[in-house]
Amino acid sequence: MVPEVLPCYVVCDVSSSMSDHIDEVNAGMREFRGAVHADRRASAQVRLCVVAFAESPLVVRPLSPALDPAETVRSRQEPGSDFGSALTLVRTVIERDVHALKQERVRVRRPLLFFVSDGRPTDPAWSAALDRLAATASCPEMIAFGLGAVDRPTLGRIGTSRVFLGDDGVRLGIALVSSVARTVLRSEHV
Repeated sequence: MVPEVLPCYVVCDVSSSMSDHIDEVNAGMREFRGAVHADRRASAQVRLCVVAFAESPLVVRPLSPALDPAETVRSRQEPGSDFGSALTLVRTVIERDVHALKQERVRVRRPLLFFVSDGRPTDPAWSAALDRLAATASCPEMIAFGLGAVDRPTLGRIGTSRVFLGDDGVRLGIALVSSVARTVLRSEHV
């Protein structure tokens, strides 16, 4: 049996508008890691990459087993939330990672992108980067998680699969766990 890998990408806005929510993001990542640890199927399949962005994006955790300790996401005192550059970087990273995983001779599941923000981009052309990501062969299933005073239409455009809102009482860790579980369980019934 060929092993399966589910590449997950958490893309987190760490701009100054998100500074009050970074502790919740880190708690959610710890909660997610604990849930993956508790599920043998998920711990064998899930690999996680974390990209943080404000005025520019940065891979803070390259794709690696989800059980590996996560880097703490830190707020940046930058006013900009450049969605376009974050989506462009993650598109490049996903394409590179999927290619590398195929070289490992594993079955690569459709990637899962979990976009965390208040949904307030400061770059006006960000939607072109979203369209380019959606047009790739490795287009991820995209889920958005909104924290704070969110821009719902923007998050709805990004979260083509689903949108969660912290103001609705949903914790980030639970939203991430349920999204991954839904994807892992879906493959068992196909």
